[in-house]
Amino acid sequence: MERSSYASRSSGELSAAAASGGGRPVRVIPLRHPTEAAARGSASSSSSPPWWRAAVGRARGMGPLEWAEAALPCVAWMRRYRWKEDLQADLAAGITVGVMLVPQAMSYAKLAGLHPIYGLYTGFVPLFVYAIFGSSRQLAVGPVALVSLLVSNVLGGIVNSSSELYTELAILLAFMVGILECLMGLLRLGWLIRFISHSVISGFTTASAIVIGLSQIKYFLGYSVTRSSKIIPLIDSIVSGIDQFSWPPFVMGSTFLAILLIMKNLGKSNKRLRFLRASGPLTAVVLGTIFVKIFRPPAISVVGEIPQGLPMFSIPRGFEHLMSLMPTAVLITGVAILESVGIAKALAAKNGYELDSNKELFGLGIANICGSFFSAYPATGSFSRSAVNHESGAKTGLSGIIMGIIICSALLFMTPLFTDIPQCALAAIVISAVTGLVDYEEAIFLWSIDKKDFFLWMITFMTTLIFGIEIGVLVGVGFSLAFVIHESANPHIAVLGRLPGTTVYRNTLQYPEAYRYNGIVVVRIDAPIYFANISYIKDRLREYELNIPNSNRGLDVGRVYFVILEMSPVTYIDSSAVQALKDLHQEYKARHIQIAIANPNRQVHLLLSRSGIIDLIGAGWCFVRVHDAVQVCLQHVQSSSPSAMKVTPQASDDLTDSIPTSKTEQQHQQRRYDFLKNLWKAQDGNREASGEVQPLLRQNIV
Repeated sequence: MERSSYASRSSGELSAAAASGGGRPVRVIPLRHPTEAAARGSASSSSSPPWWRAAVGRARGMGPLEWAEAALPCVAWMRRYRWKEDLQADLAAGITVGVMLVPQAMSYAKLAGLHPIYGLYTGFVPLFVYAIFGSSRQLAVGPVALVSLLVSNVLGGIVNSSSELYTELAILLAFMVGILECLMGLLRLGWLIRFISHSVISGFTTASAIVIGLSQIKYFLGYSVTRSSKIIPLIDSIVSGIDQFSWPPFVMGSTFLAILLIMKNLGKSNKRLRFLRASGPLTAVVLGTIFVKIFRPPAISVVGEIPQGLPMFSIPRGFEHLMSLMPTAVLITGVAILESVGIAKALAAKNGYELDSNKELFGLGIANICGSFFSAYPATGSFSRSAVNHESGAKTGLSGIIMGIIICSALLFMTPLFTDIPQCALAAIVISAVTGLVDYEEAIFLWSIDKKDFFLWMITFMTTLIFGIEIGVLVGVGFSLAFVIHESANPHIAVLGRLPGTTVYRNTLQYPEAYRYNGIVVVRIDAPIYFANISYIKDRLREYELNIPNSNRGLDVGRVYFVILEMSPVTYIDSSAVQALKDLHQEYKARHIQIAIANPNRQVHLLLSRSGIIDLIGAGWCFVRVHDAVQVCLQHVQSSSPSAMKVTPQASDDLTDSIPTSKTEQQHQQRRYDFLKNLWKAQDGNREASGEVQPLLRQNIV
């Protein structure tokens, strides 16, 4: 008996088969060729110009004010500033956060291994510059705990913290970070950081918070602890020096930490007590200073003399160490993107304005570059201070200028008062600030929903604790990229079936009741097709051919004759995939299997046409809808199979779902089809809406 082959006839031949009595005609929506669509659209609209022409066109259309806003984002809020409504809110927020920043800045400078005055310098010039060039109106920039730890970690391995070179290199780091941020902003490279998953960031910040807390505990214990970003040397140093333990700093530091945590929690839980959260650091500093001035306890170490006056202009030095500082500068830039841009976007969404992350990066870069000329170390946006700034009602960047004025006043008039601040009070401020970074709840959440992300969180957390911050980041990012590559190289592929009573095709694993037709496999590829995943896709298609999915409708043909590729999720296809599809077509043709393509997007369809895939498969085997492809395949089976008269009742129902049964009904359906087809052609939008194709179906669908 001669073997039947379905790999040679297209849907265009069905009318002939119908005329000869093989079956009723199946009408399908014609899949418009991309070049034809472009030709049709050229009469009404020209093709989109290149990006550079569009940019030049936008630039020519910009007026003086638009140019000013592009160069100086502060012009946008200055033009629309409402003095009566906004000034009071900005004053209140700026004073609140400024009071919070003064003690925090000194604390973070100590964490970075620098004199406390450099923390105040970092909270001075960058604030004014960011208010002018930064696009966020609520972000509070300045020294932060994580960046301070990174500075301490890298510089501690190069030079002693007591030397002048240590300070010079910290200032040089600010200059380098500023240059990198400006370059990333100008080149629009902020998207690179998207490859770091949230679980990696959470694990990294949690481990860093623990290391920061342990590095500050020496001010509670009263003896020196090894400077390290690894937990094992820190714990070993703490345990080995326990015989030098001193009670007075421990009691004082613990008391201040308890006060800070209580005030912080009260400020978060009660809106009317919101001021307590911001005034906590100042309260600890004031109480500690009063206690030291009254009792003069010898066991309590104090900050000591702090220079009075504003920082002088100076060019950063130490450029011979540029290459050794580059990895840390890149890492700090990444932290700046994650911390600053992330919270800036969130605050912009809450306050109802748009924020360009690349402009934000540029603003941060300019702030760091200018700060480096005035003795500042790297500054970035702070989670805690930005949250307080937003909760205090900040409306514009004027709140940042007010913070800078408060730091300026402290530098000019208040530094003599800072001499007797207890070191344990500053340490308590740092520990209180980083407790919010310990995100153990995220680990519990990830364990319950996604073990892969929990593994990422845990591996980043453990490597950061044990091997240090740089290794932890590299391992976390490496595993994150590895998961991205694995998911890309092994995309999700689903076998589809028709939902009863509809023309909708969905994953049969999700909808087991969906109709699956004998001899036809409908496959949806949920990813771009390119060199990295084409082998996996071909293996899965062969698997479906050998292990025929369970079917519950249609003729019992005993094997696969049609493979329908639903390509709507496929956004891109490369030359390797094109060649692989050609090879697959030849293999299928030798085994009498026909490939059909459903719903490719314009770019994919154009590439398939140019590469000859459409001609190879046959233009009649390209469809707008999966349902059209299934109808054609079913009609082929009915018209070509020797057992066509032995159609099962289910198959007969399926076919009558799609094919008119009387001449009168066909004419009625044709009029409705022509009307909706004209409507479909007039639309520029979605060509897959059910209203466009409903005339192809009977009303009594079962």
